[in-house]
Amino acid sequence: MGRRNITHLPDFILMGLADSEETQLVLFLLFLLIYLVTVLGNAGMVLIIRLDPHLHTPMYFFLTHLSFLDLSYSSVITPRTLQHLLTSTKKISFLGCFTQMYFFILLGGTECFLLSSMAYDRYVAICKPLLYPVIMSTTLSYALLAGSYTICFMESTVNAVCMSRLHFCNSNVIQHFFCDISPILVLSCSDTYVAEIIIFIFAGSNLIVSLITISGSYVSILFTILKINSTAGKKRAFSTCASHLLGVTIFYSTVIFAYLKPKESYSLGKDQVASVFYTIVIPMLNPLIYSLRNKEVKNAVIRVLKRRDGCRQLQKLWC
Repeated sequence: MGRRNITHLPDFILMGLADSEETQLVLFLLFLLIYLVTVLGNAGMVLIIRLDPHLHTPMYFFLTHLSFLDLSYSSVITPRTLQHLLTSTKKISFLGCFTQMYFFILLGGTECFLLSSMAYDRYVAICKPLLYPVIMSTTLSYALLAGSYTICFMESTVNAVCMSRLHFCNSNVIQHFFCDISPILVLSCSDTYVAEIIIFIFAGSNLIVSLITISGSYVSILFTILKINSTAGKKRAFSTCASHLLGVTIFYSTVIFAYLKPKESYSLGKDQVASVFYTIVIPMLNPLIYSLRNKEVKNAVIRVLKRRDGCRQLQKLWC
């Protein structure tokens, strides 16, 4: 059987999430609503943090970029998914497919390290509050952010190169709703052992390093909170990291379920549900988690709205 390189095939075909038109229409409306909430929630979070000087701290600096990443990697997947739910043509070019996969890995991996940076920020704020302004300086914040993007740029580049060298003999039909690693590996008639090992090492290292950082930070935070005598003090300390801990738990549980396994264990139904959750649902949940459970963000919204009303009143007086 002769092999054909992926560059010799015109397109991939994404099978999507459902076959019936009724189900596709329901999913389209649901995903469209979720995507609109995602865009408004994350853009609103960035805007509020930028407009309110009280939120110009390292924690909200990272939260700004978390909202940017959520908005970006949701936009890498959701618009094309919506398009495919409305049309019978579910083709995607090979360049488009690998571009989508490249940016998804880049943005998703960066989010892992950004969540680690946020956990370290909470560790310093609770365990070393007097040294917080010194340790969490602007220089360190930018260094952590730049390091996150640089490492994941290298990871996504290596993954794209490994995947681009695969051959596909019989099928170009991807049993998924976007170009993800596992369903593309399943299609290959090449020996994928080396590619799988390299991808597994990079993805595993990413998760392990970030999880060790997060776990170590929260273990230290827990011991510090337990040493606080007053109940009110414990609640106040825990409230500063509760939103982040909830976001981390939701994100990592779905990512670990979806990726840290060999391609033979790929299950269409279960993996698609997990993929929908971390590509479409979680980007919508994060701004809700960090705003609804955060008094500082709520107060910032009130201050911004009051300032806006004040400006309107001044304009009326001058006019």
